[in-house]
Amino acid sequence: MGSGTRATSGGWSRRRFVGVLGATAASAAAGCGGASQDPPAGAATPSRTPAARPTASPGASRRPSGPRPLYLGTYTSAEGGGRGIGLATYDPVSGRITGVGTVTGVQDPSYLAVHPDGRTLYAVEERERGAVTAVRLADRKVLGSRATGGAHPCHVSVHPGGRWLLSADYGSGSVSVHPIDASGALGERTDRVVHRSPAPGPGQEGPHAHQFVTAPDGGHVLAVDLGTDTVYTYRLDQTSGTLTEVAQAHTRPGAGPRHLTFHPGGRYAYLANEADDTLTVCAYDPATGRLTVGAPQSTGAKADPNYPAQVAVTPDGAHAFLANRGDNTLARYAVEADGARLRLLGTVAVAGDFPRQIALSPDGGLLFAANQRSGTVSVFRVDGASGGLALAGEPFASPVAVCALPV
Repeated sequence: MGSGTRATSGGWSRRRFVGVLGATAASAAAGCGGASQDPPAGAATPSRTPAARPTASPGASRRPSGPRPLYLGTYTSAEGGGRGIGLATYDPVSGRITGVGTVTGVQDPSYLAVHPDGRTLYAVEERERGAVTAVRLADRKVLGSRATGGAHPCHVSVHPGGRWLLSADYGSGSVSVHPIDASGALGERTDRVVHRSPAPGPGQEGPHAHQFVTAPDGGHVLAVDLGTDTVYTYRLDQTSGTLTEVAQAHTRPGAGPRHLTFHPGGRYAYLANEADDTLTVCAYDPATGRLTVGAPQSTGAKADPNYPAQVAVTPDGAHAFLANRGDNTLARYAVEADGARLRLLGTVAVAGDFPRQIALSPDGGLLFAANQRSGTVSVFRVDGASGGLALAGEPFASPVAVCALPV
């Protein structure tokens, strides 16, 4: 396993990283941003011809008509928090959100993901004894929960093949894999790895896995660990659901990497660094799974402190956006050189407090920002040509909004 160590016990139990001073007891953290940058020095040479920039998706010119589903994550244990997973719809043209109910029986569902077939919703239960939960969307039935084996899971994603659920435990610095059966329900965990090496970065008491995602090539899964300043690449055995570490990418000490977002071309990714308020462009080699971290760039934030949270990239790969918590802005970037460079265009006020997470609608026409401290979701219309953002009406009230997932 290299640096990762398989484990079955909880590990580090503290609720979340202290970087969000003054937030609720359940708050979490982030990082990112930048000026123009050359491809990272020392990047592995791709084994295939680099892909051209993807063309705009059909949905970008023909937006779906009628309301679309929107799922909202919260902390049920926080003061003023929600009662479970919020259910809403949004108009894909106007961006207007309408609440339609709540899935109860799910505790602290702070991050959400939908199965590729659209039938099942998955949520972390961000508690000391962490769990992941499946919800059948047709009738909103909770299909059950499975323990992650770690503490305070804060991220969940579904492997594109639809057979495996990936989760990251912030408190214990571990990542886990669960099988998904034909009904969408979860089976017992098939693997768990704790990030034992390298040693925790400056100011950290231990590893803090913050994200676990699949690379666009589908052959590798990557775990971002804020506590060890490392992105770990694993090969997922799609028969057994076990992980084998194949590479590590290290940020500069104290960067505190939080979230990684790939460019649609699959050869570059953008890493939000929470602790040092930067963004980096990373080169990615699909053949080996190796990530090469570039130089830190500006988030455009003027507030100090600022904790960048998450990057979203438009489906055509032309623009990227970053949520800045503290500055309470959305940074706008032009994506250049087929993903290899980001050029900061400016920032836009988020119309809320502490944008914890952002997401684009599938057609790229709308951007949703979940504002944790103001308990709102802001919606922006995205100008496909310029990357401009225009607020689409008053923000939608959602208790301790920490995740907004449009589908």
